[in-house]
Amino acid sequence: MDLDVLITNVHLTTMADGYGEIRDGAIAVRDGRIAWLGKRADAPAGASVEHDGGGCWLTPGLIDCHTHIVHAGNRSGEFEARLNGATYEDIARAGGGIMSTVRATRAASEDDLLRQSLPRVASLLSEGVTTIEIKSGYGLSTESEAKMLRVARRVSEALPVRVSTTFLGAHALPPEFAGRADDYIDEICEVMLPALAAEGLADAVDAFCERIGFSNAQTERVFNAAKKFRLPVKLHAEQLSDQNGAELVARFGGLSADHLEHLTQAGIDAMAAAGTVAVLLPGAYYFLRDTTPPPVAAMRAAGVQMAVATDCNPGTSPMTSILLAMNMACTLWRLTPQEALAGCTINAARALGLQDDIGTLEVGKCADFALWQIARPADLSYGIGFNPCSAVVKGGQLRRRTMFDNAQHEKM
Repeated sequence: MDLDVLITNVHLTTMADGYGEIRDGAIAVRDGRIAWLGKRADAPAGASVEHDGGGCWLTPGLIDCHTHIVHAGNRSGEFEARLNGATYEDIARAGGGIMSTVRATRAASEDDLLRQSLPRVASLLSEGVTTIEIKSGYGLSTESEAKMLRVARRVSEALPVRVSTTFLGAHALPPEFAGRADDYIDEICEVMLPALAAEGLADAVDAFCERIGFSNAQTERVFNAAKKFRLPVKLHAEQLSDQNGAELVARFGGLSADHLEHLTQAGIDAMAAAGTVAVLLPGAYYFLRDTTPPPVAAMRAAGVQMAVATDCNPGTSPMTSILLAMNMACTLWRLTPQEALAGCTINAARALGLQDDIGTLEVGKCADFALWQIARPADLSYGIGFNPCSAVVKGGQLRRRTMFDNAQHEKM
């Protein structure tokens, strides 16, 4: 067999069926894709390069399927103010909250936005992440939303990561549209979406359906506009209250409904029927000190696939650790370690519509994987504050290593 590289002496966690463990295994890569995997004793000959994996566990590359990682500014001052007794209303009256991020993001150049965003992305990559979703939503104008999405595209040029972009114009009401939410929805549907679609900047469309965001009817208008451009939809749904958002996004065959702390059984049933993934975001739940968990047991019973993501954003989840998100999902919401790992691999891929290319170790899929110095896969959800990632392979290229002697970025 003509192979570029063969990695042996690894335990494979394929995630194709549960953990899908293959102990004392090996995996081969050709032209950036998985060409073979199985027991080491059955490994094919003919690889140009062979690596000894040192007994590590090898998983699919991790996927962070919900982030707001491109933004300017910092809101740690608000965090401190809240802990000193300031209310959200106090902060908003002082010009804080999401609008402070909007102002900073609008004022930043593309290069400034990229410079501020890359360290956050690099933190995720150091923990075995090979694919991230990046939303807009802090521009709230055609020009600024396009700027954010162009920067998101540039992230994948600057760092070895696949980026899936999401247009989130319906994130908040910009100040120039104060009191005119329906007019702003007109702007999104008739001006912003056509412009962004023409430039090919968005892979999906999202909205924030909430009492402090946009109504169910307004969200439906955005989804109908997305449909015209054949863009899949997803939704910030049921985070603070039940707005029937999960049922709405399921009706549109949406990729995912995200947050879901106030999800009802009707929403669960609709998501299960549509195959809409539940994206769980424990960082925001923790940071906001929420006390209403998403109905994990009911979703599990209904067969709803659950993903886990960081929700990296400056206001409610300034988290750049996918491993911490996995731990939180287990400790706060009782996901099993297997569910948490599936939530950052195959189910995260489903939440992005990329399950045919990434998310599992299977022949023909993209050669994105991570190697871990751990005793068992559950260790990835168990530890807090440690990073056992030994090496990352992205598209058949070694991008980060501590164990291999070959040069970084070597073609595999």
